[in-house]
Amino acid sequence: MTATPEATEATPTIVLVGHGMVGQRFLEALAERGMTATHRVVVLCEEPRPAYDRVALTSYFSGKTPEELSLTDMEFIDTHGIELYVGDPAVTIDREAKKVTAKSGQVFAYETLVLATGSYPFVPPVPNKDAEGCFVYRTIEDLLAIEEYAKTRTTGAVVGGGLLGLEAAGALKGLGLTSHIVEFAPRLMPVQVDDGGGAALLRTIEEMGLSVHTGVGTQEIVVGEDGAVTGMKLSDGSELATDLVVFSAGVRPRDQLARDCGLTVGERGGITVDEQCRTVADPHVFAIGECALAADGRVYGLVAPGYEQAETAAATIASDEAAFLGADLSTKLKLLGVDVASFGDAHGATADCLDVVYSDSRAGLYKKLVIGRDGTLLGGILVGDAEAYGTLKAFTGSVPPVKPESLVLPAGAGESVQLGPTALPDDAIICSCNNVRKGTIRGAVTEHHCTTVPEVKKCTKAGTTCGSCVKVLGQLVTSELEASGVEVDKGLCGCFSQTREELYEIVLALRINTYQDLLDRYGRDGARGGDGCEVCKPAVGSVIASLAPTIGASGYVLDGEQAALQDSNDHFLANIQKNGSYSVVPRIPGGEITPEGLIVIGEIARDFGLYTKITGGQRIDMFGARVEQLPLIWTRLVDAGFESGHAYGKSLRTVKSCVGQTWCRYGVQDSVRMAIDLELRYRGLRSPHKLKSAVSGCARECAEAQSKDFGVIATSNGWNLYVGGNGGATPRHADLLAQDLTDAELIKLIDRFLMFYIRTADRLERTSTWLERIPGGLDHVRDVVVEDSLGICEELESLMTAHVAHYADEWATTINDPEKLARFVSFVNAPDTPDPVVGFVPEREQIKPDLPLLTIGHRPLEGSAQR
Repeated sequence: MTATPEATEATPTIVLVGHGMVGQRFLEALAERGMTATHRVVVLCEEPRPAYDRVALTSYFSGKTPEELSLTDMEFIDTHGIELYVGDPAVTIDREAKKVTAKSGQVFAYETLVLATGSYPFVPPVPNKDAEGCFVYRTIEDLLAIEEYAKTRTTGAVVGGGLLGLEAAGALKGLGLTSHIVEFAPRLMPVQVDDGGGAALLRTIEEMGLSVHTGVGTQEIVVGEDGAVTGMKLSDGSELATDLVVFSAGVRPRDQLARDCGLTVGERGGITVDEQCRTVADPHVFAIGECALAADGRVYGLVAPGYEQAETAAATIASDEAAFLGADLSTKLKLLGVDVASFGDAHGATADCLDVVYSDSRAGLYKKLVIGRDGTLLGGILVGDAEAYGTLKAFTGSVPPVKPESLVLPAGAGESVQLGPTALPDDAIICSCNNVRKGTIRGAVTEHHCTTVPEVKKCTKAGTTCGSCVKVLGQLVTSELEASGVEVDKGLCGCFSQTREELYEIVLALRINTYQDLLDRYGRDGARGGDGCEVCKPAVGSVIASLAPTIGASGYVLDGEQAALQDSNDHFLANIQKNGSYSVVPRIPGGEITPEGLIVIGEIARDFGLYTKITGGQRIDMFGARVEQLPLIWTRLVDAGFESGHAYGKSLRTVKSCVGQTWCRYGVQDSVRMAIDLELRYRGLRSPHKLKSAVSGCARECAEAQSKDFGVIATSNGWNLYVGGNGGATPRHADLLAQDLTDAELIKLIDRFLMFYIRTADRLERTSTWLERIPGGLDHVRDVVVEDSLGICEELESLMTAHVAHYADEWATTINDPEKLARFVSFVNAPDTPDPVVGFVPEREQIKPDLPLLTIGHRPLEGSAQR
């Protein structure tokens, strides 16, 4: 435990005003330099809780609790004797007496004062901006207020289409409101992206059901007789009906405290500081973060520059040399599920620069690199796929070792090149949030003997803020260990030293059909005879299920030992939702359904009070089933000829189709019939990750087959087979594996491809990632499954034939087994009692989860001063 000085008049005192993300980093920097052992440290925090991750604020609406958002380890506060006063902000500063008065009336003398007061949301000066129903989006309290007000509202509008504005719009949509975004600039995110990037972002966001209004400003908030918001008047003369408005039109430095005590502030705000973050008006006062006007004339609104300022101020106070000379404004975010990144000279302001652009508006992809005349990478913009952000950003300012155009092409399109982090120079910044360079990470491995990513994160702070660099971090750690001659443990988990692929081969070759047998015979020494872990149990369970007919195991995932190996969704053969209810998704092969089938689904949804929605996979989802209702619903579906759609499992989900030549005048093959055949053949096939497919009846590609794990497109001569596509968070165009195939040839190649993927993929690895990782990539896969270069195709076909022959519907199996039905209860000791927490409220003539409003109580902070 760090020795803490007794608080006496002779003890030098550092007072920190503000305890946000930058304030907490300042405290950590002080502790690292031993300052908490020689100084009294007082923190005055305005909010009712210690520092939390404001960058991840919107994740509150996806289930993160305020406690999970917290950045403050109370053991750290206690260990270093920091006096933390929560909910007690500074109200006045007497610079002559060097004293700060808090809201509670307490007065603190200081030797050094650090202002980290952050910023406040800018609200345009429009009429009725303070009306009931108007909010800002800045703190957890703001979110709580919005969440409560939205319960009785239907429509929301966000003023501002920047980073936080898009997050706010996503939050409103998640609360069930029809959502609008109003942005004065001609495009969304005008600071980060150009017109092309804005167009790609706009298309993707509008496809999510949000309405976007760009190039217009808000002129007035319209209110009703009760004073509550009813709409907005826009600058183009139009009106927008809304009953909730969120202002997210930027922020301004919170510098009023500094103004009141006579500190110098900038013309447009911000406490003026020098390169050491010391205020120009008073050498005893520092300012860091969003409240500071840095020596380069900027107010930085990103967390990474704030962290650098915190480090600089702490170093200066500790009499170490440090300077903040400016910061990189590169950003990478996921907004409404869309990757958006910009770095360097993203808008091409450099003279004589050139643009290299790849754009696919249909897929929502936009990539632009700004290149100097000498080939230097100056900057870029990535929308829809920012996988290469870490590598590209690190190459900024240098000439990449490959042609620029190869860096923006998506994997699977043309001669794309994927540069690994090992190609980067040592001075390349890997973690921009914490300014950690590649050389520092290498040093953590070679000099500080770190052997894992968590150890490197702890040693360097890389990857501890936004997390976007963790993947690159892992690659660097592995490559550095291998270069040092250290054997890298590539085992599946702490229980097995083998990879998933190696375990698959062991299970297949030795016909091992239980997890316990595999663990006892091939587990690590310390794991044998144990219970395993949450990593290897579902992974091995999937392997056994995919090989069940061949190795003599039961393919039913709730049978015997298998039931204990499954993930949460597989435990009840349904997807658990955010309020504890479940969704039911019957299989609708190829998207084809009879009127009678539609009526059955409608009657079931009506009788059980379920929410219904058409999915992107051409199925009908029914949400809101309690666990004890699942067998009753399944029974009615099975009686009507339906079966499980496996929406809960790592297995085949759907095979989409267009109507094909039967109805469409452009169709050249019967795509519906082929989609049905494929879905019925591969249903229930357990795999490392979910599988999606589609069949298009012509080259117009209405079923979007090239975004699927395996996709089929009709030609006048047969079928073209594409593999390795992904339309999710990391889009990837599928690669052409073979063309002009007959029906039999197509099915044979898909059989081989799927079983080879299941055999060699890592745990939770999609086909898109697997195809890029596997040595030789597409060419190797083609050699194996088309040319049979390894001589295993007959075995792959045999394994698939066994799967098809032994398929059984899991819902039907369950409802016919009284022992299995006993698990479908909320409470084992009260099987007839439904879970009282699972509740619903009406919305748009259906239901939605009634989620209890999270509240945060005021608890004593152990080890901190009394308030």
